[in-house]
Amino acid sequence: MPEGHSVHRIARQFDRNYVGRAVRASSPQGRFAEGAELLDGRIAEGVRAVGKQMFLGFEGDTWLRVHLGMYGAWDFAGEIVADPTIASANGRMGQTNQRGTFLEDEPIMDAAGENSLTSIGAPRKARVHVRMSEQTTGLPEDDGEWPPPIVGQVRLRLLTDVTCADLRGPTACQVQSPDEVISTIAKLGPDPLVDDVDQGEERFTAVVRRKPTPIGLLLMDQAVVSGIGNVYRAELLYRARLDPHTPGRDVPEEVVRELWRDWVKLLAIGVETGQMMTMDDLDPDQWRAAMASRDDRHWVYRRAGLPCRTCATAILLEEMGARKLYWCPFCQR
Repeated sequence: MPEGHSVHRIARQFDRNYVGRAVRASSPQGRFAEGAELLDGRIAEGVRAVGKQMFLGFEGDTWLRVHLGMYGAWDFAGEIVADPTIASANGRMGQTNQRGTFLEDEPIMDAAGENSLTSIGAPRKARVHVRMSEQTTGLPEDDGEWPPPIVGQVRLRLLTDVTCADLRGPTACQVQSPDEVISTIAKLGPDPLVDDVDQGEERFTAVVRRKPTPIGLLLMDQAVVSGIGNVYRAELLYRARLDPHTPGRDVPEEVVRELWRDWVKLLAIGVETGQMMTMDDLDPDQWRAAMASRDDRHWVYRRAGLPCRTCATAILLEEMGARKLYWCPFCQR
């Protein structure tokens, strides 16, 4: 499932390439035909991400709400102006380590293209090509056909004169009024990139500390905290050396606060790099290896049966909240 960092990257891409422009909307699949008709021809006026949901505002107080869910993704084609907050000064996508040291001019892709500008969300076997603008370099040219051909089941296509975004497989795709957007966001927990960080910490801590629910479930509850999915849950719990089954109300307050502060840090790294990097204190060679391979990027996630990187105990795999949970029974006791 796309986690919070991906949705924030999508929102920034829409901000750079759609806001201020008239948008042609269609539903090639037909399942969002009425909604697309309401959006068609309107100027995009703003965009925001909250947790795993994105809200794209159009003139006339009309909003598009998209929740990618387990399998959703946006595929981009045409000209893409890279977000300068996640690009290096020379216009290329850059990588930095967790202390901010610049490491690479070129993006380091993993096998799933997680750092891609062209498809953000659930992994895709095929990637659409893009024609990069003068602000960005390094990705393949398209084949010259415009607009690009429709491939597969596209729920919504948003098209400007130079950029195309195709939405596939979302859990939710709907038109909302401003009041409906406010109501939707009000049901979500704090997001470090949206809410005041200190206020978010207080909200998160207060909710967790009164709940009998296991902390491993609370971190996945979007009403408790926004944006955390299966990968970040496992990694945050390991980094805190916290047993996933511990009731929230039994987790020491300072540990709860450290969970929030660690989420603030990891989310920022994810948005910047496009990858869920959760390993600390890597040298440049280790960083490049981790950026290229998920096997070198995480402490416990997808390491069932393998030795813990710290204590060599076999990593356990169980189901919690209908999702796979990876954890170390020695380090997290």
